[in-house]
Order: sequence, then structure tokens, then C-alpha cells
Amino acid sequence: MADGPQKKVCLGVVVGAHGVRGLVRVKPFTEAPDGVAAYGPVETVDGARRFAIEAKGMVKELVLCRLDGIDDRDAAEALRGTELYVSRDRLPPADADEGWYHADLVGLRAVGLDGHDYGAVVAVLNFGAGDLLEIAPPDGGATVLMGFTEANVPEVDIAGGRIVIDPPLGTFDDVSDAEGAADGD
Repeated sequence: MADGPQKKVCLGVVVGAHGVRGLVRVKPFTEAPDGVAAYGPVETVDGARRFAIEAKGMVKELVLCRLDGIDDRDAAEALRGTELYVSRDRLPPADADEGWYHADLVGLRAVGLDGHDYGAVVAVLNFGAGDLLEIAPPDGGATVLMGFTEANVPEVDIAGGRIVIDPPLGTFDDVSDAEGAADGD
């Protein structure tokens, strides 16, 4: 598992402009909405652009932010879809209940209760119905999505570099079918 300054955490995404003076509307991925501006400058995923950020208020469930160097509506609108990241080491330690952030899960091995290696976590996604783990199988085949629930993931072992999973029946059918075909079954 890669750790250190290269690991980034997405705090939010720009969803559009607000007004004519360059404010952007940000959908926050932080527990407290104004947390998108609480950890200093933000940058794009590739690090090509960096912005000082200041929370200016709220509109519905979005945070209005001033990004340094963005001074008009056109510049703000051009940032639509831009994810805003900070280095993982700038965040406070995770709370005692969970002990990790979603970004800490990326790169962990996904190991079954029986020790079977299902691959590695490549992303934690949420399309509105709850968190999903995207797991890439060790053979390099197509990734698999699995609900990130206590039933499916009874153990997260950051120090050990793994999560223990109990996938629902059918989640990895293609993986086991491919293994069976390779074995001549």
C-alpha cells in the first residue's frame, strides 16, 4: 500500500459557478460541508492546478467557495467537474470508531474469509445508494463492484494492508468461472 505525500483525498467537486465574480459551488465529500476549505490549498488530481480556497457560505447542500485566481463567471464555470484534492497527510487522524479514510482503502488486498485473494481495492465509489468497493482481480481482468457494508467487509486491517471480505453470492462469479475454465472444469 502506498502511503505518504502522494496519497490524495478528494474533498469535493466543483459543480458550477455562482454569480459573476468567480465563486464556485462545491459538492463537499467532507463530514462538515465547510471542511472543503479547512485543510489549506486544494489541487486537481494531477496536481497541475493549485488553489487557495475560502468557504463563503452555503446554498442548499453546496458550499460556495472562492478559489484564488478565479475572478469571473467564465473561469468558475470552466472548473465544472473539477475534483479538489489535498494530501492525505494534511488531514487529521481518522476518528477512533473507523480509524481510516476511504482513500486509505485504495491499494489494500481484498482477502476472503477463507484466505482467497480476490485482488486489490482500486476505488471507493458512491453513486448515491451507499459506498461501493471497486476490486481489481489479481489476473488483471475486469473490476468488480461490491457493496461496502459490515456484512460484506467484516474487517479492515490498514496496518496489515488488507480488507477481509465475505462477498455476496454471485459477486465474483466471472472470476470463479474463469478459474474453473482454466483448471479444465
